[in-house]
Amino acid sequence: MFRLSPLPTADVFTLAGPEGRHAATVRRLRPGESVDVTDGYGAGLECAVVAVRRDEIDCAVRRRVDAAAPRPRLVVVQALAKGDRGERAVEMLTEVGVDEIVPWSAARSVVRWEGERGARARERWVRAAAEASKQSHRLHWPVVGALVGAAELTRRVASAALAVVLHEQAGDPLVGLARLDATALDATAAAQTGPAAEILLVVGPEGGIADAEVEALRQAGAAVARLGPTVLRTSTAGVVASSVVLADLGRWDARCDDG
Repeated sequence: MFRLSPLPTADVFTLAGPEGRHAATVRRLRPGESVDVTDGYGAGLECAVVAVRRDEIDCAVRRRVDAAAPRPRLVVVQALAKGDRGERAVEMLTEVGVDEIVPWSAARSVVRWEGERGARARERWVRAAAEASKQSHRLHWPVVGALVGAAELTRRVASAALAVVLHEQAGDPLVGLARLDATALDATAAAQTGPAAEILLVVGPEGGIADAEVEALRQAGAAVARLGPTVLRTSTAGVVASSVVLADLGRWDARCDDG
């Protein structure tokens, strides 16, 4: 899949620039082959390649699709992690269908995003989400939010329809907490004339979430839950938790057009 925003209204258009160059020289698409293009906001074009040049291709639109934004939104707050574990988490979270990924500077995060280095690190997360969105043929691409600290995270938890802090020592399982009525959540959001209701999952760093952080988030309205009998890495915990929630919400139904 390729991204082009805004999508063209013509029935035949040229895919140029970096996307066109990738299609022509890396993917080596040829006339007659199928190609999908999206704006990343739910609209897509199912096309056929009609001509190929050195760094661009011409596409004929076969079908236009427009997928509604998933409701409720699933947001994963991912603590900063060492090495490329954060980027791996973003990649997998995108593939399973998360709607937003929020980087979090937790108390026990070894990595710190500061100045230009922090901006470059966040850009790597954005690129990881974009590449995974293309690979998984998502029409709605996830948002990579701005870095949050304790205060911003507490406010986000307080405004969520459901917020869950993942903790290996919690007494309650996530599965029981994730069985929500999506229609009821959307009705609440509509009554508030605001955005779609959100389910928020909070994933800690390698050293775990500090007790003071857990308590602060609990006081803000978050539930604390465990995934299972084993302790998962920070790069996989959010992916597993998201899978549980998305399955309970019916977002993995084979009839779905996105995610």
